[in-house]
Amino acid sequence: MTGTLEEFKKLVDAEEFLQFFNLPYDQQFVNVNRLHILKKFSQYIREVDDNSPDLSPEEKLNQYSLALQKAYQVFIESTPHEQKLFKVFNDKPKNVVTLTELTSD
Repeated sequence: MTGTLEEFKKLVDAEEFLQFFNLPYDQQFVNVNRLHILKKFSQYIREVDDNSPDLSPEEKLNQYSLALQKAYQVFIESTPHEQKLFKVFNDKPKNVVTLTELTSD
């Protein structure tokens, strides 16, 4: 990895992050899971920053690279719905009765 922390902070797109860290990726997979990967990645970055505030820029970038790999892998092994990263997945639908709410009285 040859990029700097300053360069990292300018990145926006999932592809930019993956290319910055020289990580292989499937474009179709990223197209479908882009927001989820970025959201999970941001959670992992926050953990790195909170748990290891004294890392050097190089160590921090190495941890960020591992965090992105981990975020990408999460959605290979799981679904966005299972991860429930966004509010829409946690909100109970209105005006809907689920099968689990029905009883056989």
